[in-house]
Amino acid sequence: MPQLEAGDPLALVYLQGVNAARDRAWQIELERRRCLGTTAAFLGVEAVGWDVFARQARLADTARRCFEALDAATQEWVSAYVDGVNHALPGGARRAPEFAETGLTLEKWEPWTPLGIWLAVHILFAGFPSKLWRTHVASLLGDEALELFSSEGPHGAGSNGWLIPGSHTASGAAIVAGDPHRYVESPGVYQQIRLTCPEYDVLGLAVPGIPGLAHFGHTGTVAWSITNAMADYQDLYAERLRRTSTRVEALGPGGWKPATAHAEMVEVAGADPIEIEVIETDRGPVIMSGAGEDGAEGAVSLRYPARVSGRLGFEAMERLLRATSVADVDAAFDGWVEPVNVVLAADTAGGLLHRTAGVVPRRDRANMLRVVPAWDAGHEWNGWLDLPRADVHGPAVMANARELAAPLGVEFAAPYRADRIRELVNARDDWSVDDMPTIHRDTYLGSAGSVLDLLTGLTDLSAQAIALRNELFAWDRRMDADSTTASSYAALRKALISRLTDHFTVLENADVADIFTPWMDPLTHVSYALENLIATDLLPQINVSWLAREALEEVAANGPRPPWGETHQLAPLHALRGPLFAPAEEPIDLGLSGDHHCVMSTSSLPGLTDVCIRASAARYAWDLADRSASRWIVPLGASGVLGDPHHHDQLPLWLNGSLAPALGPTTRENSGFHLNVDNFGTVHIGEADPERDLDLIHEWVTADRAVFWGMQSLSRDEIAATYRFLDSVPTHHVYVIRLDGAPVALLQTYDPQADPAGAAYDIEPGDLGVQLLIASGDRRPGFTGHLIDALATFVFDHLGHPRIVVEPDARNAAAVNRLRRSGFTLGPESKISYPDGTTKAAQFAFLTRTTRTTRKVSP
Repeated sequence: MPQLEAGDPLALVYLQGVNAARDRAWQIELERRRCLGTTAAFLGVEAVGWDVFARQARLADTARRCFEALDAATQEWVSAYVDGVNHALPGGARRAPEFAETGLTLEKWEPWTPLGIWLAVHILFAGFPSKLWRTHVASLLGDEALELFSSEGPHGAGSNGWLIPGSHTASGAAIVAGDPHRYVESPGVYQQIRLTCPEYDVLGLAVPGIPGLAHFGHTGTVAWSITNAMADYQDLYAERLRRTSTRVEALGPGGWKPATAHAEMVEVAGADPIEIEVIETDRGPVIMSGAGEDGAEGAVSLRYPARVSGRLGFEAMERLLRATSVADVDAAFDGWVEPVNVVLAADTAGGLLHRTAGVVPRRDRANMLRVVPAWDAGHEWNGWLDLPRADVHGPAVMANARELAAPLGVEFAAPYRADRIRELVNARDDWSVDDMPTIHRDTYLGSAGSVLDLLTGLTDLSAQAIALRNELFAWDRRMDADSTTASSYAALRKALISRLTDHFTVLENADVADIFTPWMDPLTHVSYALENLIATDLLPQINVSWLAREALEEVAANGPRPPWGETHQLAPLHALRGPLFAPAEEPIDLGLSGDHHCVMSTSSLPGLTDVCIRASAARYAWDLADRSASRWIVPLGASGVLGDPHHHDQLPLWLNGSLAPALGPTTRENSGFHLNVDNFGTVHIGEADPERDLDLIHEWVTADRAVFWGMQSLSRDEIAATYRFLDSVPTHHVYVIRLDGAPVALLQTYDPQADPAGAAYDIEPGDLGVQLLIASGDRRPGFTGHLIDALATFVFDHLGHPRIVVEPDARNAAAVNRLRRSGFTLGPESKISYPDGTTKAAQFAFLTRTTRTTRKVSP
């Protein structure tokens, strides 16, 4: 788990960017390209739908606007993160096999890129495509069917969260726990991290590509978490468009008004580029053109808060890191925009918080249900709603249900998860963090009753069907991986859904843009709206009891069923459908307990498959009595690089619902890089501690052999101050190299863009400056060559940089000759000017992976 420490917030967020680029290069660069709408250029035709939408929705332009609207301090903070990404991304890309597989090349990130990634990740979060579905349903089945498929289920996103106040804990201090439910992706959408500087020390779950900890964090004195509020804050407008000789016009409440329009080309790997038109009306960007030309209806525009206001709420990101109380968390979320969330927080002083955060427009309720006419003034936005909050007097639960956020939306999660968590939490008053997995892994399926009740009055059943019904009636309704009855229930539900869907063939083949096709699938809607459909009186022509009888007989005839975990298997999503395990690795059984209405929410598509693609993207339990006791887990691991030891090292614990300690050992002695070198020994490269290692550093840099380091005249205090400074900045690092435990050399690395040396040569992306001081002593033949080769392995394979840059004093002929013999390419001899007014005539030299492997490294 990354534990990053720096001397100030800007240095720290720079390091966070460096870490994201090293561990998640493919993931964050893919998300950047998704914002730009340029993924089809390397993913092929299947990515065209998204790219067209991203461009037509103006995601990148909106991100630029929102960045420009940030205050100067937040702009500087976000830019520092981007600087870190840009520095480390070339090295990170070399570690990620997806770059070579797709031929994807790197581009420099813009300062606004994190805001664009945030938009790309969350633009579909509020589920506005459901309005296309409801409009489609109403057009074929009548307006009375507009909410027929209300699923109260996990269409967009779902999460659990609970706050247990001190009155219900063994310690007397609060616990904040839960788990965000999202598509389980590889790499994972959340990254565990610790961020430490003199101003704050925060533990939490970061979104790779985004600075700070927006959703889940613990500063030591206050902890917070969120779930999706299921609010409706995006609208779709039916547009009438017409062309004049010079422009495109759109019909609004005030008549025909000019719209902006321009053409863009979408590049497609393996196919011809596609030209699209990007149009924006006074409502918003046109995301479906349809038959809307020449004054006819058919085009659809999207109106969303970030595009309207020019704000995303990124000011809250850094403010949350500085929070010390629930009042601070509350104030930070006052500036939040989207997505709209429900927030829980607690602090060590006993403060508790339960509120919604974000912006929701004030408008007609029809806007929340369907596509509405752009020319009707009754559908315009009229300011923002005041968002609800609640006083907390006991345990508080959030699980996307129709509770605190009810005024903000039209479709929420079914109450089963929220009710079950509330039942469990209120059952005792001595909870501890160690007990949280008993809630996280609860598999009771509250929604099973609505299906099982259909079986009660069935007659004329076969003997096998009667036996299966009796088995289901005796079932404890737990969706455990080893339960064959849970599997039989799932098969019964699937068979019932299939038969119900047959009655809605008229809804197939809706005419929408490609990206929205998944939202227009009748089977999907029947699957998630099952409880509503079997209870409604709007379908008198459907004999639900008869369908249930047929489903029961089908499952009984096909029995016996295997355990639920044999078919309910985790299938993480990967853009290239890449493997989860490297070729040399032993695969792990991915069988799961749970179901979409269980607290252990492991969602499949009930009418189609048992395979799980949506589940807990993380689980956490924040302890306000002792942060070091806090626990968490993610489905895979810290690294997004296939074959890395931390790619999926947490998966076994995650599969069984367990948690791992959130805080591990942080001592520098336990960290670092180890390499066993044949005929040489074990090389350890670990970060120096300016206090612990001062005697060693002072002795080495003032020795006669260190004359070219220029520090011989410095006092011990001056040397201490120098190395304390280097330890505080993210761009420079100092390491002690040990051979078989004995210290033998001092290694210093730096980002040339943040060092005077960078002004003296042509910097290439990912360059790492290196300075090596070998201590005096008796050295056996080949010592320096082996040491330099180990250093190259450290830089190329461990840190991931593509090129090493060294700049010894040009007068140091021995060092220059040593570099040449070690495979370095000599570059220019240039003057380096330092801030104190001194200069150095430096002989630059460079080593790359290619020159290292193609040239002999001399002893």
